[in-house]
Amino acid sequence: MNIHEYQAKGILEKYGVTIQKGIVASTPEEATEAAKKLNAETGTEWYVLKAQIHAGGRGKGKVKETDSNGVVLAKSLDEVAPKSKAILGGTLVTHQTGEEGKLVSKLLVAEDVYYPGENEPKEYYVGILLDRAKGCNVIMASTEGGVDIEDVAENTPEKIFKEWIDPRVGLQGFQARKVAFKLGLEGEAFKNMVKFIHSLYAAYDATDSSMFEINPVLKTSDNKILAVDAKVDIDDSALYRHKDIAEMRDKSEEDPAEVEASESGLNYVKLDGDVGCMVNGAGLAMATMDIIKLSGGEPANFLDVGGSANAQTVEAGFRIITKDPNVKAILINIFGGIVRCDRVAKGVVEAYKNIDGLDLPIIVRLQGTNAEEGAKIIQESGLKVTSAIVLKDAAERVKEALA
Repeated sequence: MNIHEYQAKGILEKYGVTIQKGIVASTPEEATEAAKKLNAETGTEWYVLKAQIHAGGRGKGKVKETDSNGVVLAKSLDEVAPKSKAILGGTLVTHQTGEEGKLVSKLLVAEDVYYPGENEPKEYYVGILLDRAKGCNVIMASTEGGVDIEDVAENTPEKIFKEWIDPRVGLQGFQARKVAFKLGLEGEAFKNMVKFIHSLYAAYDATDSSMFEINPVLKTSDNKILAVDAKVDIDDSALYRHKDIAEMRDKSEEDPAEVEASESGLNYVKLDGDVGCMVNGAGLAMATMDIIKLSGGEPANFLDVGGSANAQTVEAGFRIITKDPNVKAILINIFGGIVRCDRVAKGVVEAYKNIDGLDLPIIVRLQGTNAEEGAKIIQESGLKVTSAIVLKDAAERVKEALA
């Protein structure tokens, strides 16, 4: 589950990570009040206004309606309201949102941390994620902070270094010092970075996160180390242990079909193809997507109804798939292990009758428990539903439907 920057910073601060202070606002008036409060608390006189959406590249992104960037600097209190108005309620387009962009309903009013001093401020990158190949967490760091880390990884990979953490002992002191040393830090900044790394890893581990990305981590002109931005991805499977974090979910940032699927107990991911697919089991779903491509089509989605598929889940799956206007055919591929194929077949027939305007060709491939009974139900339904027994037959039916 993704969360907003302001929510991520709240989690980091709870675990002792030093952050750029900020207050979230939903209107220009709230933004002005937030700026006044920040001035009283921190003394800042410049304010950074940051659109809160689940996408990167906000600083380079543009609001369609006003041509404002997604991150702007207000150099006085008087500038906060008009600059906030140019962001709030607009559609922000970044390299991660695509041309459709995302609606900005909140922004973070943050303190200016790039103030002058003895030293020049310096930006770094620090990320923590799970290395599945090695079965342990890894800290990734680079002196090239504040830019697209993907470009750094592609063009100058030598500027990114990694430190793997043995899960049996956790992050050790020498490893945090090693990271700070490789970033070229010394003195007070070195000590503050070591503390920052320890606190950041503690937050990552305690929240069952799958990724922390802090870009940039800033060394201020007076050698403080703090998180200027924060991208946090929480493992969905662990949310039952973190009800406070689960409540941070912003459904308006998610695809409506994916939200509906999750509420129906389905695993759904929208894709760009023309053949909807409904399968029970992730592995079978991957094989089904391959079959669709071999038949000349492109999968329109990944949809796993789970091992206990019934008439209700099948109908919910149909409703989600048919909301995609690009879908020209639907392939249902069910292996009857736990679930009985005849029950799935009845669910398909009932769903077809219950959904108004459903006129797409549907290919149903049933295999396993009561597969023959299920095929018979499909064949005798009199509906625009075709039964298949083997995957090759299913592929041929899909090809015919797309012709």
